[in-house]
Amino acid sequence: MGAFTIIYTLLGGLGIFFFGMKFMSDGLQAVAGDVIRKIINSLNNNRFMAVGVGLLVTCIIQSSSVTTVMTVGFVNAGLMTLKQAIGVIFGANIGTTITGWIISLKLDKHALLLVGVGFIPGLFSKAEKWQHLGRALVGLGFVFIGLHFMGQAFAPLRENPGFLESISYFTGESFGSYFASIVMGCLLTMIVQSSAAMLVITMALATAGIIPYHTAIALLLGENIGSTISAILASIGTNVNAKRAARVHAIFNILSVVIVSLILPYFIQAVDGLIPLDPAFRDVDGTFPNVSHHLAMAHTLFNVGATILFLPMINLLATLVTKITPDKDNEREVPHLLVLGDPSNMLPAASMAQAESELRKMKDIVERMYKLNREFWSAADYDAKKLAKIIDYERITDNIHKEITVFLCYVMEKPMSHHQSEQIQSMIKIADELESVADYIERLANYRDRFKKDEVLVGESRNEFFQFFDDVWDFFEFVGKGLEDIDVLDMQKIEYKSNELQLWADSMREKHLDRISKGIYPPVTALTYSDMVVALRKIRAHTFLMAGAIENFHSKHE
Repeated sequence: MGAFTIIYTLLGGLGIFFFGMKFMSDGLQAVAGDVIRKIINSLNNNRFMAVGVGLLVTCIIQSSSVTTVMTVGFVNAGLMTLKQAIGVIFGANIGTTITGWIISLKLDKHALLLVGVGFIPGLFSKAEKWQHLGRALVGLGFVFIGLHFMGQAFAPLRENPGFLESISYFTGESFGSYFASIVMGCLLTMIVQSSAAMLVITMALATAGIIPYHTAIALLLGENIGSTISAILASIGTNVNAKRAARVHAIFNILSVVIVSLILPYFIQAVDGLIPLDPAFRDVDGTFPNVSHHLAMAHTLFNVGATILFLPMINLLATLVTKITPDKDNEREVPHLLVLGDPSNMLPAASMAQAESELRKMKDIVERMYKLNREFWSAADYDAKKLAKIIDYERITDNIHKEITVFLCYVMEKPMSHHQSEQIQSMIKIADELESVADYIERLANYRDRFKKDEVLVGESRNEFFQFFDDVWDFFEFVGKGLEDIDVLDMQKIEYKSNELQLWADSMREKHLDRISKGIYPPVTALTYSDMVVALRKIRAHTFLMAGAIENFHSKHE
């Protein structure tokens, strides 16, 4: 096989491998989209929970780089603390080891079977879930087809004296050779920006017998350092905490590699002790079929061991990276009304989790508007400062509404399941209704200005108005809890309450007109009072529509 044939076979095999990984990852993400979103939303200050989140998300998406870049984005958005991010990064490092175990299965002889089995539900099934599962199986089949071609490309190199001579220094069993291999693995991973690609190439080279087992492990160590480049690049232009999250990833991996490299011979012995198969066994075709299992175990042992070692030291790592990346007094970070990550660097499920968190923030702002408006109306004196604050809150909700809508529209351009697409449409609807509620709260506040500054609404109409005001507020608050917990969202009860409030509003206006006709109130109050009741009724209507959108958002995938 000539040099040109080797190159295009290698590149073609690598391309098929990446296509398969992407296909498999997209299928798994579509099936597990709701799971990913719930996993991210369940994140708390428990370090073990954070590690579990990073591990599970990375196992599903098959890319630790995507997980760490996503984590940096969450920290930049203020949705994740630095300590939480460190735990997620630890988990991502463990989760990425699943790729090595997939490769070590050696299912290339059954690759076409996987493609065929996955093709059937992918093409003929009407159930979306089975379609995506079929897609994942087809992707897995392509992974092994790509590995087969890469193995064919590397096979002639083990008998090429010139090539073997050029890599002879890296194959030695000395600390100098180990160090050179670690550096080479790091540099190549930084160049291709994919630790998965380098892992595949390393395992293929070792299986073909081109590089010895110990050299492959040294390359793996270097690849762990090189994999940090994605997060570092993603942190450019972000806030201080996001930079710290990216840098703690690099510090963690570098320290782990330094520790293991100092005891590398003993580390290799530990790996061999965990895998009973002989890595030096050579098959009749000249390959070393057992070495991939040892490399997968080495990758797992390294990342699990490093996590166990550093997990108790999360606070220390956070302190260290804070000192390395201090806050700059002369560089004030501009506070944003809303900070959403770049959807092109995030999974649809992760983007949805981020937008869902921002919707809760938007709801909280609307609730603050409502409470402030209640104080503004019930106060004996007209307070212009409170009115200005309410107007400012409304401006903030306008901006949040715009940013959430634009963000989610970009997310919808990415591949996703039909269920995820419907959920995003529901989220946009929720943002629309919250913004409309905020508009009517502002209108209601402005109606206060129609009364003379030394006068307020008095008597029975005042009592009815504030009672209706409070009931509409309770209705909004009850529906809003559905964003946090769908179990509290009783649509039958909500519909009954909504209709009751609507009838109450009509009755209030009629009673006020009757009082005006009896001379209890001046006629000029008729229009204002009617507008006040209509504003509250509109808030009730948009709250009811929001309840329907929340129910659709939380609906289970069929």
